[in-house]
Amino acid sequence: MNATTSLAWRSLRHRPLAATATFVAVLLGTALIGSFATLVESAFNAEGTDADTLVIMGAVVGGWGSIIVLFSVASTVGITATQRAAEIGLIRTIGATPRQARKLIVRETGVVAVVAAVAGAAVALGSGRLLFDLLQSGGLLTSRTEYDGGPVSVATGAGLVLLASAAAALIAARKATRGPAGVLVQSSAAEQSRMAWWRVTIALLLVGYGIAMAVITVTVTAHDADPYAAMSTSGSSSILVGVGLAVLAPVLLRWCATPIGRLVAPFGASGHLASYNTARRAHLLAGVLAPVIVLTSAAVGTLMLVDIDTRSLPAGTPDSDTINLLNNVVVGMIALFAAIMVVNAFVATIAHRRAELHRLHLLGATTRQVRGSVVAEAAIVAAVGVVLGSVAALATVVPFAIARDEGVVPNGGLWLLPVVVAGVVVVTLGSARTAARGAGNPMVSGAGR
Repeated sequence: MNATTSLAWRSLRHRPLAATATFVAVLLGTALIGSFATLVESAFNAEGTDADTLVIMGAVVGGWGSIIVLFSVASTVGITATQRAAEIGLIRTIGATPRQARKLIVRETGVVAVVAAVAGAAVALGSGRLLFDLLQSGGLLTSRTEYDGGPVSVATGAGLVLLASAAAALIAARKATRGPAGVLVQSSAAEQSRMAWWRVTIALLLVGYGIAMAVITVTVTAHDADPYAAMSTSGSSSILVGVGLAVLAPVLLRWCATPIGRLVAPFGASGHLASYNTARRAHLLAGVLAPVIVLTSAAVGTLMLVDIDTRSLPAGTPDSDTINLLNNVVVGMIALFAAIMVVNAFVATIAHRRAELHRLHLLGATTRQVRGSVVAEAAIVAAVGVVLGSVAALATVVPFAIARDEGVVPNGGLWLLPVVVAGVVVVTLGSARTAARGAGNPMVSGAGR
């Protein structure tokens, strides 16, 4: 074992909580992708409609979910690695080369990701079987078809998640070791640096693809004899646009935080601190904004799509039952995962800011004011996230409503939007409040962690 690997092990043993966010994201991501991958593997030995149902559930639903899962895993790993810029700068000032520092980050992330992926794969073996049994007990699969998921499909899902983790760790490590070794210079550069061109390109491709599918829905599939052709092209548009906007979260938060922050700034010291910090720390808080956007866009878009479908076509047919179950699974899976990612991101962000919160206390802020500023920051992030997520949801709702002859505004189900928005805001504020209280008293917790 060389010096870098030995240092990585010691670092993980010394502060295991710092790796919790990465562990949770990789574990849940592997469990979700692996569960749906077992359905695809089971489809190889199925026949007729059973094979079609398993492929749709595994490939289509799993594919939509995989976009969100891989983005969330990469985002969480990137946040965790980027937050160590100050520590990496300190290591370099005592003689470590940039290459050694990058190896340290990648090996630490690799150890955590592999352990979490193995645990997630074990969960996927059980949850995949449970999902299969639910489909069979619901009458969507006949008793002739048997569950055939195994290590191959689960390992494939784990491999995808590990690839996303490795790519995110490499990118974050290069960013954390770029430039001079001065800790303050590194931290300042991380907050003020411009977004990389490849990240902007990926975001524009995702948003453009989602809008293109919406246009195809209105101009092509809306006139198809198959009533579900329009759903196949518009169903994922809100997710694609939502993930694209989430990739641009640092820039969007910086642009939107200033005008929205002015609304909370008059509310005492907590409001002023929240307004200032949200604009100044957009890169850090973007890790929380991203899952809020995805959660809102996926939930609003898919729930309103199901509502329009139920209203405009007769229910009770095998096709409608399968598709409604499919969409409900999508909403439940994505909403649960995104909600956990919101909590996960807030815990990681607040843990990283303990020293900053302690300094605010030393400058005269009370514990209530410090915690109030964290919750106010969450309110700004939630406001920006639900607005952007709602805009992304239009990419599914508007074209599908037009395809079902309801016009630009659906004939019903508009109450779903405020209900989803209220739920997302409650999750976001509750996560911030819990994370702030979990950080302990800033007067005594200080910088040590």
